[in-house]
Amino acid sequence: MTSAWLAWRTTTRYRARTVLATIGVAVIGALLFDMLLLSRGLVISFADLLDHTGFDVRVLNSQGMSVSLARTPIVGASEFGAAVKQLPEVAFVSWIRLDRATAAVEGGNEVNVVLIGSSHTGSRVAWRLIKGTDLPDDDQTGDRCPVLLGRTLAAALKAQPGTTLRVHSGFLNQQSSLPPVSCTVVGVAEALFASADEFDLMTTMRGLQQIRGNVERDEADVVMVASAPDAGAAAAVRAIKALRPDLHAYSNEDVLEQFNQNGFTYFRQISIVLSSITVVFTFLLVATILTVSTNQRIGEIAALRALGIGRKRIASMLLWESVLIVGSGGVLALPLGGAVAVGLDRILKQMPGVPDALHFFVFEPNALVLHLVLLTATALVAATYPIWLATRLPIASTLRREVVG
Repeated sequence: MTSAWLAWRTTTRYRARTVLATIGVAVIGALLFDMLLLSRGLVISFADLLDHTGFDVRVLNSQGMSVSLARTPIVGASEFGAAVKQLPEVAFVSWIRLDRATAAVEGGNEVNVVLIGSSHTGSRVAWRLIKGTDLPDDDQTGDRCPVLLGRTLAAALKAQPGTTLRVHSGFLNQQSSLPPVSCTVVGVAEALFASADEFDLMTTMRGLQQIRGNVERDEADVVMVASAPDAGAAAAVRAIKALRPDLHAYSNEDVLEQFNQNGFTYFRQISIVLSSITVVFTFLLVATILTVSTNQRIGEIAALRALGIGRKRIASMLLWESVLIVGSGGVLALPLGGAVAVGLDRILKQMPGVPDALHFFVFEPNALVLHLVLLTATALVAATYPIWLATRLPIASTLRREVVG
């Protein structure tokens, strides 16, 4: 009769207590698992967004990585882009310009949109194509400016590929002498860094020029650079800074480090605090249940000791009980925590300014390993006092008290 078998018999004998304890551990363990996913979820998700475009260096006209409509643009973007492309450390260059505009289908109401103009299209841009075709190159653009609709804008306008849009430079209630331009929707896409409350309209640089009244503005809000494979992002950043010391170049690692120190600190601190609290609660729950169970079975344990079962086996039995309760709850915590994480992620993404493609809870193997380690340590520590209590009780006086009582 092994200690594990004795522990199994005890847990199956007291089914109600075991079920309640397992459910309690599962709920607390699910919260612990979610906090572990939150601790690095934003970092992993943000890194994936940066790497998705194929660019590993970004060049801006001012310090800081926030790209907004109020940012000072880089003047002479095409000349600067051509010079950067000649660097041996660089493989590919593209630039993006942001502007304000309104868009409407024929007979529909106008809505404010963020107009995104890109010098290149295809896989090396900051969007994912969902429906239709991608933007053509500038030299293949026809008379009508081609546009890609963001997913939320397409739903708001009820527009599909082939729809004609009336696009007007400037926001609503903003006086402008420029006439609206008829643009053709070629597809629906998801802008990687667009928030759920933004309407995005993407076009080529020539299309952006047409919407602006054919006014030539060779400007860029951000120049995106793909480093040469044999050089790397760090070498490309040094080369660009040597070429234009007045501009600010950041590798993806620099961007991630900057946001990790500033933008993600709050969620990381919350994760650490709540993870610590859930570990303490798990310990208190399991320790209390095992202690109460040991006190209720004090006579049974004394009888087993009197029959010759040693202290080590009694200690091992109680340890196995702790492992069975925490292990069962920990296994149930994984799918429960995953379901809760999906709901919490959907709620947190509704915050203003959060990119729709960014996720707060991201699974990684290290989180699963840490979850297992924390629960295992909790099970071991929680069984310490009940084991001490059971192995130190006096056999004769305990049995006498049980019989007389």
